[in-house]
Amino acid sequence: MTALQAFGPNLWIADGPVVTAGGGFHYPTRMAVIRLTDGSLFIWSPIALSDALEREVDALGPVRHLIAPNSLHDRFLGEWRSRYPAARLHAAPGLRQSRPDLDIAAELGDAPASDWAADIDQAPMRGNLITTEVAFFHRPSATLLVADLIQHFAPTWFTGWRAWVAKLDLMSAPQPETPRKFRAAFVDRIAARRGLNRIVQWPIERVVMAHADPVQTNGRAFVQRAFRWLT
Repeated sequence: MTALQAFGPNLWIADGPVVTAGGGFHYPTRMAVIRLTDGSLFIWSPIALSDALEREVDALGPVRHLIAPNSLHDRFLGEWRSRYPAARLHAAPGLRQSRPDLDIAAELGDAPASDWAADIDQAPMRGNLITTEVAFFHRPSATLLVADLIQHFAPTWFTGWRAWVAKLDLMSAPQPETPRKFRAAFVDRIAARRGLNRIVQWPIERVVMAHADPVQTNGRAFVQRAFRWLT
């Protein structure tokens, strides 16, 4: 069984191991690999690097960019930096302060880096007390990449008191949603809407999320529905 699954032109995704976060909540992990116009690889939200995954990634091209889309998706960056020392680590605002041990080459901002601007656009969702997430749009596949802004878990994913918390937080709502804790943490709604307005202008067809099943069609309508609370 291959680790990487083709998701669109020059875009692959891979699911990693379940990780444990604060409060004992268990989360699945997912990463995306984009082959840029110059043939190099852009690794979004890296998961645990197994031998099989490493072989498949290396077969696609040289790893040049490692992307931490927010300050929460940092767990496996160290092992990727060790395996690919020539790759540059680009991180969302805040990670440099919380992970001074990482050799962060650049902080992600409003404009895409020149190395990937021909293939990928990006938009930070600012104004959140938990984390600033940077959303990415891969033009050739019309795919939006979001890490924690939209989540969806089966009602049986969590058990005991965590299942009740997940239900109240909308993590296990009938449809993918922005969790209530993230909604409440957007204390600067003007800044958040500025980011969202950029995102919904992209011609999104597909959506890849770290903690929800991928969406294959009508991606822009999906995003607009998920963020209806912010508009």
